[in-house]
Amino acid sequence: MNTALAYNVYSQFCPARLFFEKIADKWILLILNVLGDEPVHFNLLKKKIEGISPKVLSQKLKILERDGFIKREVQNTSPIRVEYSLTDLGRDVSQTALQLKKWAESNIEMVLKAQDSYDLAQDKTLLEPKEVKNETTTINCSP
Repeated sequence: MNTALAYNVYSQFCPARLFFEKIADKWILLILNVLGDEPVHFNLLKKKIEGISPKVLSQKLKILERDGFIKREVQNTSPIRVEYSLTDLGRDVSQTALQLKKWAESNIEMVLKAQDSYDLAQDKTLLEPKEVKNETTTINCSP
């Protein structure tokens, strides 16, 4: 009888917690989203994901390949071309990455408004007069 081990990501040494470190990475999520459509070669990935350096893209692809999320295939062309595609495991997790992408694109305006409101409230708090008490005198620290 084959039973699955019980993991608890709230436990400090749980290996499943490592998954969160990787999946919370913006580049990992973006790579998974791009590969969700079809296999893509390195340069096209770099072109589709604006702002990622070749070094970082290479590092993230190696992480995804090691974890079993993507497959790397060297094509026998001239020049040699390397294509990346999702594995079954990668397709499964890419659905979650796609949901996060959709949520972010649909809700970023509310997040930005919340940030503006918070920042404005913090600025008002900084502008309010404060009293600082010293052992002998009270000093008014109004801007």
